[in-house]
Amino acid sequence: MNNDIVLSSMAMDIKRVALGYYRGSYKMADKFLQEALKRKNELDQKTIKPYLLNIFNKIENSLSEKNDLEKADRFLMYGTLVQNYVLKK
Repeated sequence: MNNDIVLSSMAMDIKRVALGYYRGSYKMADKFLQEALKRKNELDQKTIKPYLLNIFNKIENSLSEKNDLEKADRFLMYGTLVQNYVLKK
């Protein structure tokens, strides 16, 4: 599958995770987070810039964050960074 399509889908899923945390809908946030992580496995990681792979690692590390609003802010930022990567290409 084309990396741009997968990354665009990931960006939307990550932004939905942020929305879920903002609303306090943790079940929704968890569902979209699992979808985003599943899409990570669909990527051809050899063609992706290293900084984007670093963002994916930070997404997984953000799960240990205790404050839900901070977690939501981080996911919103990560979703925007992934989206910008696709649009800038």
